[in-house]
Amino acid sequence: MHRSFVTGSRSQQEQVQFRVILAATYPVFLIAAVLQRVLPAREHGTAPRRSVFGEARAMALSAIPFAFMG
Repeated sequence: MHRSFVTGSRSQQEQVQFRVILAATYPVFLIAAVLQRVLPAREHGTAPRRSVFGEARAMALSAIPFAFMG
C-alpha cells in the first residue's frame, strides 16, 4: 500500500498559493460586498452586519477552498 505524505515544503507551497488566490480574489469580493450594501436590500434581517471588508474576506475565504478540491 502506498501512502503519500504531505511534506513541509508542499504544505508551505499550498499556503503561498492560498494567499495568492486570496489576494487575487479579495478585490472582486470587495466590489460584490460594496454592491450588496449600495443596492436595495431584499431582506430585512436584524442580525448584526460585518464591515464591508469583513464581508468580502468571509466571501473570499468561503469560495477559495473550491480551488483546492480535486
